[in-house]
Amino acid sequence: MNVTRRDFLKISGVTVSGAAIGGLGLRGTAMAGARQGNTAVKYAKESTTICPFCAVGCGIIVHAHGGKVVNMEGDPDHPINEGTLCSKAQALRQVSENPYRITKPLYRAPRSSEWKEVTWDWAYSEIAKRVKKSRDAGFTKVNSKGQVVNRNDGIAHVGSAALDNEECYLLQKWLRALGLVYIEHQARI
Repeated sequence: MNVTRRDFLKISGVTVSGAAIGGLGLRGTAMAGARQGNTAVKYAKESTTICPFCAVGCGIIVHAHGGKVVNMEGDPDHPINEGTLCSKAQALRQVSENPYRITKPLYRAPRSSEWKEVTWDWAYSEIAKRVKKSRDAGFTKVNSKGQVVNRNDGIAHVGSAALDNEECYLLQKWLRALGLVYIEHQARI
């Protein structure tokens, strides 16, 4: 068979187009069929979320029943991962279901080797006091040229890819209100 370059490109284009058209909708049908047999998911509340581990932003479907996560899977309708998950995202359920997870604040006094359990109220008020003290100590109202700058050089912030857009928006508003100029993100470090 004598195939020219033009014929090869035509055959390749038809093959790729046929595979693309033939594959539409099959993945969603397979996922729905797999979900029907899982009774834990049948009565659970379904919600979608974004994986908190890296900055890719893969979509995850979470099924919860009785206050516990019963199933997590990739979201086939999500444009980034299209239902697939990496090994870290597949183990995401351990974040909420881990018996070793620390659920109460711990405090270690200066030069102490022991951690002690404290209340949330004490921890929040202590953090607020220390942020206020650092902000007051490092705040610059006017620079050396006499220009009003209202900035804080005493505190820096490193963000996380585990935050969604709304959390990032609120965090940026709060950090800028404190006068921070050194705001960084883990993806850029």
